[in-house]
Amino acid sequence: MNMIESVNTCLTKYFTFDGVASRSEFWWFQLFYTVVCILGIVLDGNSVDYAGISEAGYFEIIFTLIFLTPAIAVGCRRLHEINKSGWWQLIAITIIGLIPLIYWYCSPGFSSKQNKYE
Repeated sequence: MNMIESVNTCLTKYFTFDGVASRSEFWWFQLFYTVVCILGIVLDGNSVDYAGISEAGYFEIIFTLIFLTPAIAVGCRRLHEINKSGWWQLIAITIIGLIPLIYWYCSPGFSSKQNKYE
């Protein structure tokens, strides 16, 4: 799956939290989401003063809110791929919780293992 297919899939499954998502679908959408958020920061002109104390700009807030739900949904579907609940995304609230979450996002899913042995 390439980036365009991944973004199209994630945006058509905007509120779909059931099902599975492949690693490529998840990571391509995360890359797209990061680029869009950085674009919002640049359009707001906050890129120079972003390390300091500044308020988030309008473009940054709008882009983040538009793509936050599909990002959570594809993360949930990715965790379903490895037989975990989508609620496990909540462990990312702590920095230490990011370690197992990133490991799970990177691990191969059961459907890809199943296809490999068929």
